[in-house]
Amino acid sequence: MILEKVPVLGALETNVYFYVDDETNRGVIIDPGAEATKLAEIIRKKEWIIEKILITHGHFDHIGAVEQLHEKFDIPYFIHKNGEKYLTDISYNLSVFYEPYIVLKDANFFEDGDAFSIGKNNKAQLQVIYTPGHTTDSVIFYDYKNGIAFSGDTIFKNSIGAVHFPGGDARQLADSVFNRIFKLPEETLLYSGHSDVTSIKAEKSRYYNYD
Repeated sequence: MILEKVPVLGALETNVYFYVDDETNRGVIIDPGAEATKLAEIIRKKEWIIEKILITHGHFDHIGAVEQLHEKFDIPYFIHKNGEKYLTDISYNLSVFYEPYIVLKDANFFEDGDAFSIGKNNKAQLQVIYTPGHTTDSVIFYDYKNGIAFSGDTIFKNSIGAVHFPGGDARQLADSVFNRIFKLPEETLLYSGHSDVTSIKAEKSRYYNYD
């Protein structure tokens, strides 16, 4: 598998991820938040076939390039079923504070436990794990075969997501982190929306004492 992180800069810098099968050049893009032209050029240069756009949550800095990539390459995009409010309401996706406003109406919706297969012979499978708290639609995409998870803004290196935006809830976020994410194998690597890579073991060590 090919995992490529591409930082993009809009109002905020956000990590975009390409996750691609190296045998077939088919894969997904996760959280294309800005700089659609830059992302499109990478797709063309690498000759990748991006089959899906996967969204961890519907904030503007994670969806800003979705429409352009959707139109340019005819790529369908997917978000948790609670994400419709974020995609269609500029107050919820926070683009009300920036220009242009973002309204997306052609999304496909998934639920907790759904999975997306990538590559030849299902070389990777990204399972949806619902992790509300930062937003009501937040998820992580977990590849158990390869031991990685794309964690959006639910958890970062040395930090967790903010809860003061519409739909944020501190208790839900704590439950998502401690009872969902921290239940995954400790060697799992976490690729977040705004930090360097970390691991579940490293993040758990901030809360638990290890001998």
